[in-house]
Amino acid sequence: MKSKYLLLIGILAGLFGVAAGVYFFRPRTFHGMVLQSPELANDFSLNAANGRTVSLRDYRGKLVMLYFGYTFCPDVCPATLANVGKALEQMGKQADEVQFIMVSVDPERDTPEQLAEYVAHFHPSFVGVTGEPDKLAELAALYGIYYQKHEGTAATGYLVDHTATIAVIDKEGYLKLVMPFGLTAEEIAGDLRNLLR
Repeated sequence: MKSKYLLLIGILAGLFGVAAGVYFFRPRTFHGMVLQSPELANDFSLNAANGRTVSLRDYRGKLVMLYFGYTFCPDVCPATLANVGKALEQMGKQADEVQFIMVSVDPERDTPEQLAEYVAHFHPSFVGVTGEPDKLAELAALYGIYYQKHEGTAATGYLVDHTATIAVIDKEGYLKLVMPFGLTAEEIAGDLRNLLR
């Protein structure tokens, strides 16, 4: 009788061990597209507020979220920045390991100071950068970003159509994830937490 109990306890312990292993070592699921780039992400040197120059390498040791947008954007940019800001709030202390950088696709209107003021509305840690049009176009192409100016209304002036993805670069400088437009704050926070594990 005693051996039956020991056998039952052994089976239950084994099942518990398997369940725990599945839970703790399950594959991570992402809402964005996971990449395994063999090359370091393309670096840049662009202008931020107060005469500061910002480069990707400045943030080595953090996850960098790289987003191409503009301050006059009527919908996609504010929605994206608002969700990223909420995601970082949800992450608590882990948010210190993430840096969001918005690169302007509208250098004619977006000054470094305007960008700084704009991104600060969404989260105090956000950085906005701009540069010469040719330099921005080259960088955007390297990250697979399309943008093109087109007529707007008398009230808005021209608008800029642009790709609305976020490139996420890991702490070592490799592009690891591309987040599509429309992810919720919870989904963004979940993907960032997975990358920080």
